[in-house]
Amino acid sequence: MDLKPADFPIGIIGSGIMGRGIAQVAALAGFPVRLYDAKPGAVTEARDFVGKMIARLAEKGTIQKPAADEATARVTNVDSLDDFAGCKLVIEAIIESVEPKRELLQKLEPIVGDEAILASNTSSLSITAIAAGTKKPERVAGFHFFNPVPLMKVVEAIAAVRTDPAVVDTLVAVARHINFACVRCQDTPGFLVNHAGRAFGTEGLRIVGEGIADTATVDNILREAAEFRMGPFELMDLTALDVSYPAMVAIYNQYYQEPRYRPSPLIERRYTAGLYGRKVGRGWYEYKKDGGIVRPPEPPVPDAKPKAVWIGPGAKEIRSAIAELAERIGARFDRANPNDDSLCVVLPLGDDATTTAKDLGLDPRRTVAIDAINGLKGRRTLMTTPVTDPAYRDAAHALFAIDDVPVSVIRDSPGFVTQRVVAMIVNLGCDIAQQRVAAPADIDTGVKLGLGYPNGPLALGDKIGPPTVLAILERMHAFYQDPRYRPSPWLKRRASLGVSLLTPDS
Repeated sequence: MDLKPADFPIGIIGSGIMGRGIAQVAALAGFPVRLYDAKPGAVTEARDFVGKMIARLAEKGTIQKPAADEATARVTNVDSLDDFAGCKLVIEAIIESVEPKRELLQKLEPIVGDEAILASNTSSLSITAIAAGTKKPERVAGFHFFNPVPLMKVVEAIAAVRTDPAVVDTLVAVARHINFACVRCQDTPGFLVNHAGRAFGTEGLRIVGEGIADTATVDNILREAAEFRMGPFELMDLTALDVSYPAMVAIYNQYYQEPRYRPSPLIERRYTAGLYGRKVGRGWYEYKKDGGIVRPPEPPVPDAKPKAVWIGPGAKEIRSAIAELAERIGARFDRANPNDDSLCVVLPLGDDATTTAKDLGLDPRRTVAIDAINGLKGRRTLMTTPVTDPAYRDAAHALFAIDDVPVSVIRDSPGFVTQRVVAMIVNLGCDIAQQRVAAPADIDTGVKLGLGYPNGPLALGDKIGPPTVLAILERMHAFYQDPRYRPSPWLKRRASLGVSLLTPDS
């Protein structure tokens, strides 16, 4: 779309952290910006803040000072809604409540031209509901930026039920001029990015709720083995439970209690107790006065070693790597059947240690499982059966820590920690594609940039292999008999066809 920023004035209503962030990036991209806030003095403070942020970019050498001065000059404070006459786009960033947003758009309609776009920066409210009270709902859309706006280089362009596709095209063009990735999505609970983020936290809570591992262990595994920037409990502490818990409940209820989005009683109790996270000094973790997280100490490596090691079926390279560790620790390596004193190491995919031991005819007292989904790179996850002898557990811990790689020991669970969390992330991404909420490429772009995952969910599934993800989910579903773990049709078909999860329907 041929759009010239200088001829495309943008109005922003609400000068809080989101409104001023949008004003900053729009002005830097060459758009004239009109900024308004109903609270006296707020808009002046916001414009001063924007000017300081732009000046700081010049001080760092990111932009030249004349360009910074020109960008600051493009932001104009306005005193009333009438001053938005002539704007091509007006973005509201006011209180997160449908009725005030709907009333605001109704007041704007007779002021702005018939072709002006009215957009909401809401992160969770229905765009269709906000547009319902307007005379021209076809020109209303969502334009959801993420906090902090200048750093989060992605925005969602959200089409409500009656939104004209040309309106979304225009928002995409605006985002490109701002140099943001713009993902198109439909008006569904959580839109694209927050919708896709439901698997990470809810599955982490499910693992802790089952007593499989504590919060710090789950975070350590997902950060150091699965390469997420932070674990789900660190993330909830950062975003604050008074924000994340209501959003979790809202999306669950908006989807009519779909099991995939089911919250946990654990989070409700901590929310009620006021343990919101970093901003109050205590959440899932405690925090120092400077905001630093207080992490529990790493459990020591036991002073033990196995007499002999037997390795169950699995990838040849993984078996070879474990055999090398056994040789390094000085243990005998059983190449055929396990002897009576052997530590039995199994490599389940989607199954728990108990099921695997029984299927292979092993003594569960001498059996431990190792998660090999990512090879043996990064932190290693060791899983015991309910009856694993502590001596064999400790010997296994020492074996897998012999090369100074950290080891987390968890209780029995289908899919360990990494397998089940990653499989749920992939499956939810597949469901979003299946529901046509967004195109496959946009799903991965939005999630990677908006949530900071190492890969988008579909690319993550391709990396592991769609048949592998499918196998993990099928075994978890068979174990729990919970529809939460049912595989998405999108995943099942592409795994069957042997094609990428990013493959769109023809």
